[in-house]
Amino acid sequence: MVQATPLLLVLFLALGAHGLQATQQCKLTGQWKNDLGSNMTIDEVKENGDFTGKYLTSVSASPGEIKESPLVGSQRLPYWSQPTFGFTVHWNFTDTITVFTGQCFVDANGKEVLKTMWLLRSHVRSRTDDWKATL
Repeated sequence: MVQATPLLLVLFLALGAHGLQATQQCKLTGQWKNDLGSNMTIDEVKENGDFTGKYLTSVSASPGEIKESPLVGSQRLPYWSQPTFGFTVHWNFTDTITVFTGQCFVDANGKEVLKTMWLLRSHVRSRTDDWKATL
């Protein structure tokens, strides 16, 4: 049995390494650009899944100058190869906040892609205007 142990270990390592190559992990950390030209940078994802970063949108209905804005978020743990996540952007140039939720995917060519949905909430002066505050 002692001679079989190294063979089993080598076989396990070979099969395990092959399996790791087939499952690529999608990392949120880094720079991202969407189809409209907005840029997002996600700093380190902490052990508990929390992260921070910044977002520079290329699209705005605000008359003010667009400014880079902070984001704070969380990734679902335990870390899966294609994790789900959510984050909030507090816009520095308008009275709105946007929440995003999505998942990080790795396509067949190994490219990482974030697929998200968002809700943008604007400030309104009264409850009667609540109906037009969320996009």
